[in-house]
Amino acid sequence: MIKIVLLGAGNLAHHLTNCLLNNNAVQLVQVYNRNLENIQYLEGKTAITNNLSELKEAAIYIMAVSDTAITEVSKNIVAKNKLVVHTSGAVPMNALHSISNKGVFYPLQSFSKDKPVNFAKIPICIEASTKKDLYLLETLAKSISTSVYNIATEQRKILHVAAVFVNNFVNHLYYLGNDICKENNIPFEILAPIIQETAKKIETLNPFDAQTGPARRFDTKTIEEHLVILPKNKQEIYTLLTTSIQNTYGKKL
Repeated sequence: MIKIVLLGAGNLAHHLTNCLLNNNAVQLVQVYNRNLENIQYLEGKTAITNNLSELKEAAIYIMAVSDTAITEVSKNIVAKNKLVVHTSGAVPMNALHSISNKGVFYPLQSFSKDKPVNFAKIPICIEASTKKDLYLLETLAKSISTSVYNIATEQRKILHVAAVFVNNFVNHLYYLGNDICKENNIPFEILAPIIQETAKKIETLNPFDAQTGPARRFDTKTIEEHLVILPKNKQEIYTLLTTSIQNTYGKKL
């Protein structure tokens, strides 16, 4: 059984804590957070602390803290010959520069505390400074997820950028679509089926082949009508995306 100490209480830490508590292959021996109130609900389930000098003995210390806190927090972890990993997609493994045994345990997913997740379906990207530690991380990851990938720092940075495009930017477009509906007294839920169909489509189609719409059809008349309807800030985004789509398919707007 792999003994684990988890550091953090944010969205990822919240879900990872619950996952580890229900995993028979591991023992979550302690959770750390600088604000003890945020992890008070774990009393009786595992040990809690807000003091880095009181961390318990474990095989892996998982830092589910903000990207900006990774280096500073790691400096204060005394874990000789034990594996310390962070969970960031954008931060290099060597940000843990004061740690001899280091790695990355990056679940590629968007987490919100109030939205349940199934870790079995979440890809986990791992990296470690030694083969022994990589094997340990792989064992942990495979006890949680059916999708485990050995991804080095430079690959992970690129993967994180790609994830921003398909997740964060897409969600912002949902926001803009919702804004357009709200301004015109149209219920946003009307768009739910087309959103779901688009997401489902790329399970079987390459995104290039799945593209539809006026930009893909080079339908200048519809594009011009849309631009008339939109306020200036949304016109700029619409034009930028339309141009990108048409450049992709061989014709400029």
